[in-house]
Amino acid sequence: MSDLKPTEIVNELDKYIIGQDNGKRSVAIALRNRWRRRQVDPELREEIAPKNIVLIGPTGVGKTEIARRLARLTDSPFIKVEASKFTEVGYVGRDVESMVRDLLELSINHLKAREQEAVQGKAQEIAEERMLDLLLPSSSDRQSRESEASDEGAGDSTDDTVIEIGANQESSSGEASSSTREKFRKMLRDGKLDERYVDMEVQDKSMPMVEIFSNAGMEEMGINMRDMLGNFMPKGSSKKRKVKVSDAMELLVQEEAQRLVDMDKVVGEAIEKVEQSGIIFLDEIDKVTGKEGSGGGGPDVSREGVQRDLLPIVEGTTVNTKHGPVNTDHILFIASGAFHMSKPSDLIPELQGRFPIRVELDSLGRDEFTRILTEPKNALLLQYIALLKTEGLNVRFEDEAVGEIAKFAEDVNNRTENIGARRLHTLMEHLLEDLLFEASDMDEREVTINKEYVDEKLKDITADEDLTRYIL
Repeated sequence: MSDLKPTEIVNELDKYIIGQDNGKRSVAIALRNRWRRRQVDPELREEIAPKNIVLIGPTGVGKTEIARRLARLTDSPFIKVEASKFTEVGYVGRDVESMVRDLLELSINHLKAREQEAVQGKAQEIAEERMLDLLLPSSSDRQSRESEASDEGAGDSTDDTVIEIGANQESSSGEASSSTREKFRKMLRDGKLDERYVDMEVQDKSMPMVEIFSNAGMEEMGINMRDMLGNFMPKGSSKKRKVKVSDAMELLVQEEAQRLVDMDKVVGEAIEKVEQSGIIFLDEIDKVTGKEGSGGGGPDVSREGVQRDLLPIVEGTTVNTKHGPVNTDHILFIASGAFHMSKPSDLIPELQGRFPIRVELDSLGRDEFTRILTEPKNALLLQYIALLKTEGLNVRFEDEAVGEIAKFAEDVNNRTENIGARRLHTLMEHLLEDLLFEASDMDEREVTINKEYVDEKLKDITADEDLTRYIL
């Protein structure tokens, strides 16, 4: 789906996100530009940098969801990081590059799982043969015993007779063991041996826990302390355990699938994918802006330091990882923030220039809340209906009831903190609290939620501002 047109991308996002057309258009254009870049001549291709985006809007309006759905839609490596975490003591200047390392690890794990899925059939065959070897006596053991017997008889006058008898026995036993093996194979596939136990070597992966205290800047040296110390730790020894055949088969298939996967190829593809189609979502970018009139002292110095540490990553640099260097020139950065106490122009000029596209997302009102409750494929009402249906309870929401819930959500957001669509979650929990608690014991199988029911459950709480602040 990497060659979707902008209109197709927006249509896909519309299935999960209500409104915010400007934000959807911007990310759709940015995504299509990646496809366009791949069609350009190689000489010019490297010169075309992605146009990073800043999404501006209050919490709960869909900033994170747009980026997350976009990544799923295109199967791109995606990671969400909080810009504010880089202001914590001991993190400044050290952990900024970790977002790229984490993105690469996620991509490697995803591709590894996909490759293991592709070789699952072959792994199953090999694991089946190994299981049959565990269930049946080993032919090699039998041959060694026969070899010992023939050695003891060496020098006797009946040497030829012994060898001939041994050959006949081996031929007949080989046919019998082959027949027995096929019988066991059929029983194994039919699940008739699942409750049996076999002795097998199981890798003991436990290793001593080590706490590492390092100075800021240690991670920049590209040293993975856990891996380094792991080379000096005793390797996990294998030990024999009695395991059910069904569990042993899962272990063997997993082990064989890992052996069949070419990890060098996986790592190479993952690095290529991260460099060419990776998406990093920098949330709460407004929390690292300096405030006007601060005089350049206190924590604002730290905030500006974080921006300067982010700058080379966004501009394009090479980050050293334990799997090899990763270039960030063509990674798409999508930043977001509410910017209540600051504005995008409070970012340092160099960082502002690296986010040329700025999109202001709209606050959500009653109409949007009504659509959020009913229209998306993962609509909130559909989730609660499905949950209660597991108890055999069929719940139906009248249109007037849905409109009333949306009205209460808008009202509470206006009178308290505006947390956008997340307000619907708190309202729905209070509205359906009795049903969720009593559903398993109710005799009724049909429940209709109407406007009167909504008023009865929510009116008293929303009318009292103190209760609203502490409960909703």
